[in-house]
Amino acid sequence: MTASAHRIEPAQRVSFAVQSNDLADLARIYEHGVSLCLIHRQPEEPLRRFVIELLRSPIEIELAEEIRFEHFDFGSLLPECKHISGHDDWWRDVARLTGAYCDLFESERAGLRLRTLARPMCPRFHVDHVPARLVCTYGGVGTQWLPDDCVDRTKLGPGAQGLPDEESGLILDETAIHAMPPYAVGLMKGGKWEGNKGHGLVHRSPKPTPAEPRRLLLTLDLL
Repeated sequence: MTASAHRIEPAQRVSFAVQSNDLADLARIYEHGVSLCLIHRQPEEPLRRFVIELLRSPIEIELAEEIRFEHFDFGSLLPECKHISGHDDWWRDVARLTGAYCDLFESERAGLRLRTLARPMCPRFHVDHVPARLVCTYGGVGTQWLPDDCVDRTKLGPGAQGLPDEESGLILDETAIHAMPPYAVGLMKGGKWEGNKGHGLVHRSPKPTPAEPRRLLLTLDLL
């Protein structure tokens, strides 16, 4: 499902996740019981074309930086991709998302990571040991997540006893596995969010498909 295929009404509540078309609804992550704010977006054509060309190219991205938002030159990101049309549109989008993230948490700094991925980075369902992480998949298959009432948290990590997620009993309803659409912004509460112990978003990296063999993943963390 993409934002263009299904219109999400502003601030619609789906289980414990807030889904919206308005980036301002990221602020609802502060609400009790909300572990995911998912903002659906339809990219402009220059941004979409840039991502398509990058993912078709042999360029491999592995970038991790601690940045100060007000002083960071976002135009310096991915200099190896500056020849691809739409590079400016892409880095401006990253700057917009980073600004929204830093403003939301009143932080001057953020940990910014960019990766091209051709295989799952974290293939098992898990909870991040951070207060809150923002993820955005530029192209490709998006992060998968489970509603709280469809997961047995006792089967996370060692509780799975080495069995795959689909065999351990962790997934209570396989039809409830959701995937974040490409370009959607997902803000996830983690295990270190104050007052949210035991209720961080359960999620995992997706498997690539023949049609979508790679993805470009942006993550933002608090420092």
